[in-house]
This record gives sequence, C-alpha cells and structure tokens, in this order.
Amino acid sequence: MSEAQAAAKPLPVVSFLKIPEQGQPYLEGHRCKACKAVFLGARDVCASCGARKQLEAVKLSDKGELYVYSITYRSFPGIETPYISAVVDLQGGGTVKGNLIGIDPDPKKIKMGMPVETVYKIAPRKDREGNEYLTYYFQPAKA
Repeated sequence: MSEAQAAAKPLPVVSFLKIPEQGQPYLEGHRCKACKAVFLGARDVCASCGARKQLEAVKLSDKGELYVYSITYRSFPGIETPYISAVVDLQGGGTVKGNLIGIDPDPKKIKMGMPVETVYKIAPRKDREGNEYLTYYFQPAKA
C-alpha cells in the first residue's frame, strides 16, 4: 500500500483507544455489572468475581494517580531515551500502563500518587503503509 492509500485519519494504537466520529478520543474499559471491577480489553468472564457475560463497555476517566513508574535508559534503536514508563490508576476504576511525559525523568521530581491526566497525540512514526496512529500518554495534571 502506498502513502496515498494510507488511512485518511489516524488509527488507534491499541484496541481500547476509541476515536469517535464526533468528540474527543478516550480509553475504553469494561465494568463488571456484578462486582463493579474495571478492566481493559473485552472479555466474557470477570477476573475479579468470575461472573460470566456481565461486562459492559465504559468510557474511562482521563484523570488518575501515578501508581508506579520506571525510568528507561536503554531501549530499541530509534526509541528516544530516557523515558518514563508508568502505571496509572484511573478515577472511577481501571489501571493503565503508558508513558509519562511533561516531567523530567528524575526520581526527585516524580511522586507516587501524583495526579496525572491522559493526553492524546499522533505517534512519532508512521507504519510501512504510511498510516498515522493516535496514541495516549500521561502527564502531570494541571493545577
């Protein structure tokens, strides 16, 4: 496929990133109707309580708290380092892994439990067919 045949709109980088025709992108989770646990990805059985076919799609919050992070200094060729890999607990449920941006990769500046927000950006590279991808990051929440 040539660049002229590439998708006109950016594609979601992961299946749980939704790009509606109208409105803003968002992360989608699934909430168990029985126990209210929230997960990423579609499933038939709740991993928390074992209920079957009780999961419904929900829009996840764009706000959360930093649960844990790791500063990566070495990576694959072409990946800029250092970067901050983070796990974030979202308000209302859901735990998501992503990169933390907008803050120096310095442990003295990064605090566990710090408020963060989700931001959506076009990924820095296109695929071989010339498609652009929309991805998500976390950044310190604006006061």
